[in-house]
Amino acid sequence: QDTPPSPQDEIDFESFYLKQVTAEFADDLDKLRNASDFTEKSVPILINALKATAGMYSEGEKVKVMGKR
Repeated sequence: QDTPPSPQDEIDFESFYLKQVTAEFADDLDKLRNASDFTEKSVPILINALKATAGMYSEGEKVKVMGKR
């Protein structure tokens, strides 16, 4: 049976995931940042949206991605 990720594992996964997503979608994120309607208020919304997508992975998937069993 798989061991669920610890709170630190969750933090590590989120950090890893955000780095991967921002690297993969760097061009798209630049387009968003350069849009005329992108303001300082848009930054936390964008960050929260990106963080929320990390939550779509199961505990088992997170453990596998982080290389732990």
